[in-house]
Amino acid sequence: MTKNNNVQVTSASGISDSKLHRTVAGLLERADIQIGGSRPWDIQLHTPDVIDRAISKGNLGFGEAYMDGHWDVEQLDQFFYRLLNSQLDQHFKSRRHLIYFLTASLFNLQRGKRAWEVGQFHYDLGNDFYQTMLDPRMNYSCGYWKNADNLAEAQEAKLDLICRKLGLQPGMRVLDIGCGWGSFMGYAAEHYGVECVGFTVSQAQADWIRNHYPGLPVEVKLQDYREVEGTFDRIASVGMFEHVGRKNHREFMGVANRVLAGDGLFLLHTIGNKKTTTVSDPWTEKYIFPNGDLPSASQIAHASDGLLVAEDVENFGADYDKTLMAWHANFEAAWPDFRDKLGDRFYRMWRYYLLSCAGAFRARELQLYQWVFSKEGVPGGYVRP
Repeated sequence: MTKNNNVQVTSASGISDSKLHRTVAGLLERADIQIGGSRPWDIQLHTPDVIDRAISKGNLGFGEAYMDGHWDVEQLDQFFYRLLNSQLDQHFKSRRHLIYFLTASLFNLQRGKRAWEVGQFHYDLGNDFYQTMLDPRMNYSCGYWKNADNLAEAQEAKLDLICRKLGLQPGMRVLDIGCGWGSFMGYAAEHYGVECVGFTVSQAQADWIRNHYPGLPVEVKLQDYREVEGTFDRIASVGMFEHVGRKNHREFMGVANRVLAGDGLFLLHTIGNKKTTTVSDPWTEKYIFPNGDLPSASQIAHASDGLLVAEDVENFGADYDKTLMAWHANFEAAWPDFRDKLGDRFYRMWRYYLLSCAGAFRARELQLYQWVFSKEGVPGGYVRP
């Protein structure tokens, strides 16, 4: 495809094409991004509609234009880092942003059948696909890179950090809410001698766990978290709270309070927004995580108020940048095996997803929180290991 970086934009906004192009080019210059530049983070426009789609539809239109092959950037992660670090995304909010805000405010998008949509749409994409992208234990959440040199080490370090923060001891009964492919349960059972029960809304994940942990005290249930029964010494929820939704945060914490033993601990590992008012990105909502809703720190605190005692909070969101870049490297290496099955538009979609998220964590627009809660307060106080 021939590049046309001096394209005259046909605008639906009423602004003359050349003026709109100059205005956008001027905004991008604030982030040290050039239209048609030679640096790896400069944007190359292939068709005349990209800028107008970004103006009229925000990131939904901009992301779809990338999926359609209408623009390219060699290093998407650097492009989005610069864009977000300069707050330029605020200039491209559209009326659709208001629609998504009202939808999230007025409707409970994570109840009933909707609670199962993300499992069917995203996590059931195929275990073979995720196996090539993730580490050997199939962790699909942020690794802990403090003393790690590669993805597998970072994910093992994350799992061990969770076990130590929970103070796991042999014989404990542990609940994993949103257990993924069972990485935490398998590690905790192997290394700390605990018995685990996990809940997931993904059939593919449940099948994986049953096939890979037959000799360990690990049980998986294909059920919504609201259906949890019994009492557990410890609870972990790793990378699942992002799907709960603000209208259900309090109910989620109520479930944890109901099933946690009186002297128990609950660790919540979740991506977080830096602002409470931010709503789900419409492109991510449509193509990656339907009904997703990233919480802020204040929303988590409010949801647990009076139900649980917040003993400890740690933020290592910068580590998600490294994790996503490692996933992207694995994805690129494995892509030839999936090209015929998934197609080039999927490739561009998945690349946009991984690298735009890496840029967002690099710019610290997104955080990664680990909260440790007790039910009634740890006597003498909790000490982070």
